[in-house]
Amino acid sequence: MRWFNEPRQWSAGSDVLTVTAEAGTDFWRQTHYGYVTDSGHLFGADMTGEFDLSVVVSGAYAAQYDQAGAMIRLDDRHWIKTGVEFVDGRGRFSTVVTLEYSSWAIADLPEDCTEVALLLARRGDSVEIRYAVGGGVSDPGAMTLAAVAYLPPGQRALAGAMCAAPTGDGFTVWFRDLTIAPIAAEG
Repeated sequence: MRWFNEPRQWSAGSDVLTVTAEAGTDFWRQTHYGYVTDSGHLFGADMTGEFDLSVVVSGAYAAQYDQAGAMIRLDDRHWIKTGVEFVDGRGRFSTVVTLEYSSWAIADLPEDCTEVALLLARRGDSVEIRYAVGGGVSDPGAMTLAAVAYLPPGQRALAGAMCAAPTGDGFTVWFRDLTIAPIAAEG
């Protein structure tokens, strides 16, 4: 496991990664806002082929666009991030797909939501994104399908836990049960 944009404050226990997202960090590319930023924090593993990425995330979200979740990153122009983002005063389920330009989709989460389980399944040229409020990922079929997004196949990816604090002073996030597992080829 390794960092992309290692934060100043973080610690890893047996099953919990605690990170303080630094102020002014984000992942975004062009669309709508007209800027490029590639300063968010990503802790993950280099993966090739097909894999599953799962994690349960909770955070002390406070400022507009505070965000934490999972990310699959090929390079600065091709990546997917998904998880919880603090938008208009509450946590929302957020997914950004970037293929040269960033596309953003959000959905409401229950207002009392304290943690979200994520499952990203990279298969061929796509990533299937599922989530569940609370709990874990023991039954992927019971999780809500949020998106199926294109990501160029056959390229090495850095996959793992992501967080950023674009507009606020930074915030603390907890990732538990982070698992990144290759899928064996059939045959």
